[in-house]
Amino acid sequence: MVGRSRSKSPGSDPVSDRTQALPESSTPPADGPPGTLWARMKTDPEYAPEHLALEAVRRLGPQARAWAAQTRAERPDLDPDALAHLATRRFTYQARLSGAISGAVGLPGTVVDVGVLAWTQARMVLHLAAAYGLDPTHPARATELLVLQRVHRVAESARLALGVAAGRERASRIFEGMAGRPLAGVMLRLGAKLAQMAGVKATKRFFVKLVPGAGLILGTWANAAATKHLAQRARDMYRPGH
Repeated sequence: MVGRSRSKSPGSDPVSDRTQALPESSTPPADGPPGTLWARMKTDPEYAPEHLALEAVRRLGPQARAWAAQTRAERPDLDPDALAHLATRRFTYQARLSGAISGAVGLPGTVVDVGVLAWTQARMVLHLAAAYGLDPTHPARATELLVLQRVHRVAESARLALGVAAGRERASRIFEGMAGRPLAGVMLRLGAKLAQMAGVKATKRFFVKLVPGAGLILGTWANAAATKHLAQRARDMYRPGH
């Protein structure tokens, strides 16, 4: 794996003991993809996961690196596994909230929800990479993100798709190429691709948005479950010796 740069921190206490002192209430509210990214994904829904991964590394990578550096400075007793535990807990909590972000129902609400969830999960993966001493701003993180989120099975196909998406991004303008394309069709395709990336079935998302109150149960459960599974895969990938 390219772009590795590890650092070690001392610490021998159990992870739960070292992290329980940090309050859950300090977790910032979840947010979603920036407007410019939404525009690119609507223009090019087939490559929405690749656009999201590229933007996440550019925009969220520096935040993850700063978080890891600050947390290590404030809590030198935390080892990489403890830092990873903090990140997992923080973003699983945010994922539970992501279903209530849009306040919209039907197709628009579904697309926004899965987009926010995929963005939150990308942020978590980059924080986990930083926790284990990897540079979260390295281009390799975008490839790993797509493999971890099972958009692509192998790194080679992920790299190829990222190259295509990057080329299309440079060659396009906001919403260029959408003329004559039914918006509902674009949104359906975009929602399906983002749902695949977030690890949540689109059919479940539609049910959550169409049935009053369902989101309180299905939405929080599905978001948390998908995010926890992703966190475990990321920790397995980034932990030394794996």
